[in-house]
Amino acid sequence: MAMVSDFLGQLSLNIGNNEPTYPTVVPVVDFDPDRDAARIETAIKTKGVDEQTIIDVLTKRTYSQRREIAFAYERRVKKDMITALKGALSGSLESVILGLMKSTAQFDASEIRGSIKGLGTDEETLIELVCSRSSAELVEIKQVYKELFKKELEKDVAGDTSGNFAKLLLALVQTKRAEPSSVVDYEKIDDDARKLYDAGVKIRGTDVATWISIMSERSVPHLQKVFQRYKSYSPYDMQESIMKEVKGDLQRSFLVLVQSFENKQLYFANRLHEAMKSKGAKEKVVTRIIVSRCEVDLKKICSEYKTQYGQSLQKTILEHTKGDYQKALLSLCGPEE
Repeated sequence: MAMVSDFLGQLSLNIGNNEPTYPTVVPVVDFDPDRDAARIETAIKTKGVDEQTIIDVLTKRTYSQRREIAFAYERRVKKDMITALKGALSGSLESVILGLMKSTAQFDASEIRGSIKGLGTDEETLIELVCSRSSAELVEIKQVYKELFKKELEKDVAGDTSGNFAKLLLALVQTKRAEPSSVVDYEKIDDDARKLYDAGVKIRGTDVATWISIMSERSVPHLQKVFQRYKSYSPYDMQESIMKEVKGDLQRSFLVLVQSFENKQLYFANRLHEAMKSKGAKEKVVTRIIVSRCEVDLKKICSEYKTQYGQSLQKTILEHTKGDYQKALLSLCGPEE
């Protein structure tokens, strides 16, 4: 059984991840992997491929269930299901379905690898993935990255970025963030808020190292209170200060960090809106967010989207995508609430 198990890896559980989840994809009850594997086999063999069945089955099962289907398929057909799906599908639908055959951490690790492999770096993707993931998620991504690519994520990031941008990403990848505490330390909140102000808006130039250490080492609930307190020192809020103080990739990284601390699901909703603003869609961005968050917080992303933009994410997907790709995305989003 080497093929599937090598690719699908171990089922890893988020230990110590204290963020609540709001998945749109949940385990299907009355699950029968052998029946699902038979349906997938028939769908692939059908002349012209029956994409609808593949979508119906795989977008409505969790990763651990898809993994069982892949094992059942291999027992049945004596072939690897992922290879068979690759041969049967193409384009954006293929990207979604193959993405779903990876765990959330494997998918994130593969996307990071894709953003730094080869000529030039896709900074936008790298920033989104490193700056929006929790410490618990990053710990798992690092582990999976090493298993999949036989390389250290830290080394790859360091080799592909430079300056303060590299220092910030490395500080995040080193996952030194404190765990949330039940005790609110008002003195430390005030102290950190003052330090952020003293290191930026107050002085000429910016003491970036201080910003990096506070934003990469403090717990998220603590930082949320720090940013509130910060406004009593600075005439600008934290995001405005970042815009004034730093530029380029470093600015983009700090902004993603702060937006994720303040409201992560709103950050993703805004990213999706940006990706589907003009005619058509930036499909890579849409695929990445929907595939990577469907078992994490996509339900809440959908509700933030509706609140922010006055129309549902599902309706926006209907307007900006088409065909089987559209059907797969809508199925992952689930019905409008």
